[in-house]
Amino acid sequence: MPLLFLRSIGLLAVGLSLATGLSHPASAFDINAGVTKESGPFDLFKFGFKAYKNGQKADAVEAYRYAAEKGHTGSRWALANMYADGDGVTQNDFEAFKIYSEIASQGVEPGSEDTGFFVNALLALANYYRHGIPGTPVKIDLSQARQLYFQAASTFGVPEAQFQLAKMILAGEGGAANVQQAKKWLNQARKGGHPGAMAVFGNILFQEGQTVRGLAFMTAALDRCSKKDCPWMEDMQEDAFSLSSEKDRRTAITLSQQFAQGMDD
Repeated sequence: MPLLFLRSIGLLAVGLSLATGLSHPASAFDINAGVTKESGPFDLFKFGFKAYKNGQKADAVEAYRYAAEKGHTGSRWALANMYADGDGVTQNDFEAFKIYSEIASQGVEPGSEDTGFFVNALLALANYYRHGIPGTPVKIDLSQARQLYFQAASTFGVPEAQFQLAKMILAGEGGAANVQQAKKWLNQARKGGHPGAMAVFGNILFQEGQTVRGLAFMTAALDRCSKKDCPWMEDMQEDAFSLSSEKDRRTAITLSQQFAQGMDD
């Protein structure tokens, strides 16, 4: 089951923080590498990170496991990601779920360097509760998924969480449907640069009669969409355009250029 956007940000942050500490290559997880299972958790994490980057994923998994046993949150996070993706290990969503749960149960102090790991765990758990994990005790629990997205959206201001929460509110998943509440979260997410939120927000405006503004947001979103999301966003925009006048289309295209450049308030 795919994870959400914070993984790439987390890896970048980890890479930057470790850049000065990985100058000595390690060829194997043994005493010759200067790192053993008795090493400190951060040293094990650094070794695991370098091993992973070098394609030595078995060594990375072993190092992460020892560091995780010593309470290192970043190692738990990395190990959970590998299980979720089947990256260097056999894919096991339930194992990933258990590790993410451990991270989430720890909580996080304001401003902590573990904040990114914690938020990523919340998003992953929300995704698992939203869809369930077949053949395991993890069943679909839309109420729990919605609550986890709300926590990440409200406490940490994560655009992806705001977008997913808005979609659940629109669909009445895990609680009552409320278009105005959904619009609020979509608006926050699109201001945070989320293309999908911008597209859905524009579609709601279009349906409410704000034709030009709605079309403009949907059009602007297409300039930022990922390969995975472009098709459904294009279909949404094309359907709206087919129902609009030529004048509204032209005006919307001009306005969309302002939105795409971040000129909207």
